[in-house]
Amino acid sequence: MRIVNDFPRRVQEEETWIPLADGTRLAARIWRPVDAERHPVPAILEYLPYRKRDLTAERDVQSHPYWAGHGYAGVRVDIRGTGESDGVLTDEYLPQELDDGLEILAWLEAQPWCTGEVGMIGISWGGFNGLQIAALQPPQLKAVITLCFTDDRYADDIHHMGGCLLADNLSWASTMFDGNACPPDPKLVGKRWREMWLERLDGSGLWLTKWLEHQRRDDYWKHGSVCEDYSRIQCPVYAVSGWADGYCNAVFRLLAGLSVPRKGLVGPWAHKYPHLGVPGPAIGFLQDSLRWWGQWLKGEDTGIMEEPMLRVWMQESAPPSARYDVRPGRWVAEPVWPSPNIVPTSFRLTAGHDLLPEDDAEDDEASLDIRSPLSVGLYAGKWCSYNAPPDLPHDQRDEDGGSLIFQTPRLEAPLEICGQPLVELELEADQPVAMVALRLSDIAEDDKATRVSYGLLNLTHRDSDEDPEPLEPGRRYRVRVLLKHIAQQFAAGHAVRLALSTSYWPLAWPAPEPARITIRPGRSRLILPVRAPRPAEEAALPEFAEPEGAPPLAKTLLQPTQETWQVIRDLANDRTTLEVVNDEGRYRLDDIDLEIAARVTERYQYAYGSYDSVSGWTEWQRSFKRGDWEVHTLTRTLMTSDADSFRIRATLDAWEGDTRIYARTWDETVPRDLV
Repeated sequence: MRIVNDFPRRVQEEETWIPLADGTRLAARIWRPVDAERHPVPAILEYLPYRKRDLTAERDVQSHPYWAGHGYAGVRVDIRGTGESDGVLTDEYLPQELDDGLEILAWLEAQPWCTGEVGMIGISWGGFNGLQIAALQPPQLKAVITLCFTDDRYADDIHHMGGCLLADNLSWASTMFDGNACPPDPKLVGKRWREMWLERLDGSGLWLTKWLEHQRRDDYWKHGSVCEDYSRIQCPVYAVSGWADGYCNAVFRLLAGLSVPRKGLVGPWAHKYPHLGVPGPAIGFLQDSLRWWGQWLKGEDTGIMEEPMLRVWMQESAPPSARYDVRPGRWVAEPVWPSPNIVPTSFRLTAGHDLLPEDDAEDDEASLDIRSPLSVGLYAGKWCSYNAPPDLPHDQRDEDGGSLIFQTPRLEAPLEICGQPLVELELEADQPVAMVALRLSDIAEDDKATRVSYGLLNLTHRDSDEDPEPLEPGRRYRVRVLLKHIAQQFAAGHAVRLALSTSYWPLAWPAPEPARITIRPGRSRLILPVRAPRPAEEAALPEFAEPEGAPPLAKTLLQPTQETWQVIRDLANDRTTLEVVNDEGRYRLDDIDLEIAARVTERYQYAYGSYDSVSGWTEWQRSFKRGDWEVHTLTRTLMTSDADSFRIRATLDAWEGDTRIYARTWDETVPRDLV
């Protein structure tokens, strides 16, 4: 990244408080031009629970001062109950959070340094609430950039996929369990810090239980899901994600569902801002954002809306790996989405395990069946690649051994797809609750299998996520399984493989009992969104600039980071463990003289052939230190299940110095609801 030191306008920074009507104060960090009170500027709001003063400070200082130097006020606000803001946070996207957001916008409009025009930007949580607040139609909000987000909190978030319960539901609940246990900084809140900390420790609660109590698409999930009524969003939206991110589908749904001016961008990245994008190539996203803000917050004609509605990175074939520095490929574009240039192309499954063009395959009554081992899924990586490598899927041949596979002949010419693959299956099951996992892979000439896309379906959700129904064993059903959107070129000499399994642990929690699925391949098909290359149009696309950012945060590394991802097969005891360790090391933020350390360990286990043995365990350790002031928290969560219920056991401990000042345990059971 190129560091920019000189901006058109000189920047000042302040930490301040935003007062709310109920007496609550929200902590804010604001970068703006020093002459903004004489020459007011639009504001760009990022509204998150992730602690502006420390945990996101490194990222924030590269973007908000950059915008400020180009004539905006970069405003970073901690949600109620997080960072140095008053209160306690008890769940995601609460009505209170959105109401507070409306008050923030009104406060910004009233500031003498603000023109009253406000944009919202955010990645993940901030991408969600930017859209949710836009749906409330506040007059100050003129445009949104939403990154790595969802429009549907049930169908396409860390909780569920195709009606299946994701293990990221546990992982993310544990992340927030840790985050909500962090204290405010005494340097800002003074002697109140301990009282505020104890209030959070005691009041935030165990979110995992709350989430598990909603296993179908009910009003709990509909709240905050802007897909319920896209017409509520009346301001322009720029939607951004990456193929390695868990949230790329929402970009395409938003482009299709909104009627306002809109753009979409999908690169090869994980859950990252594009100027920090990994896998690369990263792009000059901050420069691109200035064009968007100039168009909608300043009324400038920047030309951004004359460009195609959608730009995506067309990935080329690459060997399977849990980490990539760069994904080879090229930028392509579509003028609108859905695009008339995408042609749905069908391939029929055969009893001989082939994938053949629809016209070449026979419609027969042959059947194939599969009951996968729990080991299928150990090489799936994370549902969402939050931290980038090494959490991407590895060689799928280990997974394919427990799956039904169907494969095209070797391709005589490259095949490119862009959009959402779809699989239609005719099947039956021998259990009332069962799932299918489908993986689309690129098979290289040396037979290595790189996963391109995948999809899950809890078969009890075959007709509805709101009103699932158990399967009737032995009855035949037709189901549709949507895979993740992708833009991918399959090289000449390669093959396309579709793999089907009845489990995908630990990416998704298994069904209550092992199920055998019988499919009729002759009545089943894969539909690929085929896109013909358009070289002349692609050559005319404007190139993205190289990444830029404001000067980095002054930071001293005291202990290095370490990340491991290990599959441990204990054959003597028939037990398998996937262990993930992300040690963030220890570092000091020099400007505020604050030392921070964090380490998370996740273990997902099962005993061979035993569905009741499945478990997920997480542990977060975190500490903050400045001089004689030191605090430390430890959270642990264990989730297990049997055929009837989920059980959660958790502990929270907090220390001030060497004295433990808080301890609490949970032991809770939630019945399974056709999951």
